[in-house]
Amino acid sequence: MTVFLVGAGPGDPGLLTVRAAALLAEAEVLVHDRLISPAILDLARPTAVRIDVSKRPGHAVMPQADINRMLIEHGRAGRRVVRLKGGDPFVFGRGGEECEALLDAGVPFEVVPGISSAIAAPAAAGIPVTMRNQASAFTVVTGHVDPTGTSTVDWEAHAATGATLVILMGVGQIASIAKRLMAAGRSPDTPVAVVHAATTSEQQVVRLTLAEVGHAELVAPSTIIVGDVAALDLR
Repeated sequence: MTVFLVGAGPGDPGLLTVRAAALLAEAEVLVHDRLISPAILDLARPTAVRIDVSKRPGHAVMPQADINRMLIEHGRAGRRVVRLKGGDPFVFGRGGEECEALLDAGVPFEVVPGISSAIAAPAAAGIPVTMRNQASAFTVVTGHVDPTGTSTVDWEAHAATGATLVILMGVGQIASIAKRLMAAGRSPDTPVAVVHAATTSEQQVVRLTLAEVGHAELVAPSTIIVGDVAALDLR
């Protein structure tokens, strides 16, 4: 049997891939992250063993090393395992680490891509991340900091490109991020859109400027879009 690393998409069950839905229906073991719609989890057969390995800011139900070991153990036991991740497994989902562990252990695996919120959230808010004569490139970047409280992201370099910035996991650090982007030359008037719970019935969109966003009360999970296109609302 094989371990399948499956992307669950941005939230709306209708945006799950056909391949992902088929694998869920066949899973013997379902290892899932937080924030995945119950409607998606319910696609797994009733007899499937469900294991919640949720991570929250500053807290993890199960450390990543233990998740890796569990996937290896179930895979070696010949069970059909679905490791279900929000968005896409390889976009800030630590899917690469899990693949490395499975590869080193000799356990067969397959990656099933999912629609990342980095693309889906702007689209759901009517924001094209690229737009002729407005944005010729976009960059997806994490706003998360490591346990030491530092960020490895070169915000100054990103500010200099002028590309649309799509920031994931950035709500807690947005004041610092905005300050660094402005210090590096991004205009305080640069449009910013914050999309909360994208593609779900709880979706909310807040539109601000770079100068304002650091003072706003934002709620996770949210995707933050910085750039001229963030002022658009093509819905």
